[in-house]
Amino acid sequence: MLYKFKSKAGADVIMLGPQGDQLLRLIGKQPAAQGIVAESDQAAAIAALLQAVELDEAQFAAAQAEALAAGEAPLQRAEVSLKQRAWPFVELLRAAQQAQVPVVWGV
Repeated sequence: MLYKFKSKAGADVIMLGPQGDQLLRLIGKQPAAQGIVAESDQAAAIAALLQAVELDEAQFAAAQAEALAAGEAPLQRAEVSLKQRAWPFVELLRAAQQAQVPVVWGV
């Protein structure tokens, strides 16, 4: 599945299914072919994503410090970080919140 998040407030954000599913779960939505992040839900969605990014970054930093303390080579992320993946969606949510319009997908 491919997600295409749309809003009148900004450019479309396109994601592959697993990554879109992950972000939807983080904001408390069930992955679905169609959906909406209403204006009233956008602040909470942004906060949830930023909190998840902060936790992910802290966990990676702790693992990095642990590896360095053990004399191992610095860790490299095996994939795109949550921060990098979530940022375009967060920006779309912020623009939609400011313009007071929803973010939708699958419509």
